[in-house]
Amino acid sequence: MDSPSDPQSTKPPFELRRPLGPRDPGDAWVEGDRGRFWGRFGSAGLLVHDPAKGILLQHRALWSDQGGTWGLPGGALHQGEEAVHGALREAQEEAAVPPENVRVLFTTVFDVGYWSYTTVAVEVVTAFEPEISDPESLELQWVPVGSVGGKALHPGFAAAWPGLRRRLSGLDDGPD
Repeated sequence: MDSPSDPQSTKPPFELRRPLGPRDPGDAWVEGDRGRFWGRFGSAGLLVHDPAKGILLQHRALWSDQGGTWGLPGGALHQGEEAVHGALREAQEEAAVPPENVRVLFTTVFDVGYWSYTTVAVEVVTAFEPEISDPESLELQWVPVGSVGGKALHPGFAAAWPGLRRRLSGLDDGPD
């Protein structure tokens, strides 16, 4: 078995490996006049808020789109999958977020016509510690709400964060 320190090893370090296994038909790029986006059937991410710890952020693997930035656990939806289910599934796959430990607060959708991204905001109702459970994360971290903007955020999340923060704090009850 190859080890990361073995000079004869041909396997890249864990954080540089892409996920293994069969790909879902939704795992593809879509392109149009507003850009290129991941997820043939759209994508969704889970904004996990623990009032005691802050926001769960994922430091994205270097091989991923916008790798090295911080964002939400999430990814491509499966064909016919509801966004809430997809966000919960992806967060469980990537960060071991137990769906039974969170309660959905709200959703917000960024839609360019041919692709959409749904942010599913949840509140932790039973504490848990996230764990990196696939190679899509370099690190997982609870970040105080006031410190999220100080991270090198994924551009899409950076654009959405001010509105999401207002919604979380109850200052804005409407969609972004």
